[in-house]
Amino acid sequence: MVIIITESIVMHISGFILIFISAVLAGMLNSVAGGGSLITFPTLVAVGHPAIIANATNTAGIWPGTLSSAIAYRKDTAMYRGLLVTLIIPSMAGGLLGAFALVVTPPDIFDRIVPFLVLFATVLFMFKDHINKIFRTGETEGEVIRAPHKIFGFLFQLFIATYGGYFGAGIGILMLGALSVMGLSNIHTMNGLKVVLGTMINIIAFIFFAIKGLVVWPAAFVLASGAIIGGYAGARTAKKIPQKYIRGFVILVGIFVSVWLFIK
Repeated sequence: MVIIITESIVMHISGFILIFISAVLAGMLNSVAGGGSLITFPTLVAVGHPAIIANATNTAGIWPGTLSSAIAYRKDTAMYRGLLVTLIIPSMAGGLLGAFALVVTPPDIFDRIVPFLVLFATVLFMFKDHINKIFRTGETEGEVIRAPHKIFGFLFQLFIATYGGYFGAGIGILMLGALSVMGLSNIHTMNGLKVVLGTMINIIAFIFFAIKGLVVWPAAFVLASGAIIGGYAGARTAKKIPQKYIRGFVILVGIFVSVWLFIK
């Protein structure tokens, strides 16, 4: 009995250590390249959490780090507060809709879908520069966003937020593409808007998941602390590493995780 209890404690501690390490790494990746969920989500699955629980817990652990980034970007988004307000509405609605869709999805069906979601997010990350070039409109930064572009942005953001509430990985890349179509070209402004909108999506989804009892709180707290530490460290040190190497690492991890989830 003592041996069994001891082994259980060791497994729990080792699981938390793995989650913390993955969160630190994800925080560093998100600070310079994005794609952190491709590290943390499969780690939660690997330590024994069911896919839906892992997804909900991952969302709970992500938003504190994105919130701090949103605060840091507040000066970059000041010019587009009106646009931000317009896009926050579909972000909140879509985040709630996606979270609801996740809750009503049978676990066995989500287990079948999740490898495709991870692969989709990995492909988005792999080709994000090409996607942004395709969607680039060439308008000058600072121009008034026209009404048709705002309507497109509203509808596309609703779709992105719904996907974000349901799974989440890759929404930043989708939002950068949408903002490019709307006429923005300053990457700092676009990143600022993306972070704020992503934070709203994650917070709404997190609240819904918490109410439904899907969040594993100890793991979520470990994730949040690791992501905050990693984000701070990444902002100070990871920029010294060429982004192509960091992005390459994320892509390799995403492909490996996709294959693992397919054969799991």
